[in-house]
Amino acid sequence: MRLEGKVAVVTGGGRGIGRAIAIALAHEGARVVVTAARESAEIEEVASRIGGRAYLSDVASREDSTRLVERVVGELGNIDILVNNAARGMKYVNAAFMTEPRPFWEADPDAWQSVIATNLGGVFEITRIVVPFMLRRSYGRIINVSINLDTMKRKGFSPYGPSKAALESMSAIWAQELEGSGVTLNVLLPGGATLTGMIPEGFPETRKGALLDPAIMGPPAVFLASDEAAGVNGQRIIATEWSKEHPG
Repeated sequence: MRLEGKVAVVTGGGRGIGRAIAIALAHEGARVVVTAARESAEIEEVASRIGGRAYLSDVASREDSTRLVERVVGELGNIDILVNNAARGMKYVNAAFMTEPRPFWEADPDAWQSVIATNLGGVFEITRIVVPFMLRRSYGRIINVSINLDTMKRKGFSPYGPSKAALESMSAIWAQELEGSGVTLNVLLPGGATLTGMIPEGFPETRKGALLDPAIMGPPAVFLASDEAAGVNGQRIIATEWSKEHPG
């Protein structure tokens, strides 16, 4: 029970990677709050399974993020762990992006901007509100969920790929700014295409077997959220390459 007594917030915690991380943190004793912008049934199922709490909250909304943090701190006392997993994928821009990639100039501008608003702006909004609470206690663990470098550059993956590239740059800068404060910030990614809700409908069943199980993210997330990782800051951890023997 390495996270006994810790309070964790997992954004986008109703499915896929967020769900897997929420379950893993709870298994180690954390009190977990799972959030989503719309899918209340999904986060309520996860919360019920792990004995946690489910709150609807859109990370891209400054008002929602403020209310969420104030509610969690008011009800649970603090926030020790923040997992920034909520993201909008390419299916919101092109439903057939895996099999029929389209060039950026054909993208709907509103859909394009919504991906950036969530994947980059949303991480900023909630993290900037959470960090002052962590700094007051000189303790905190922030985990930003990212993707493979190849995906950032893949044809037809704009703006999803660029949004995650910017997230990693932002994470590297923030980690430097938090150095020595007791609050750590690291990036965690699966290490390959993962079977999540971002996989579009119609994706061939024969190819799904090659996708990673989101549960692969659980063990490294637990490590990064624990006291064992006090000296780990500004690192990029790939789940498929991670091990307890070589955690960094």
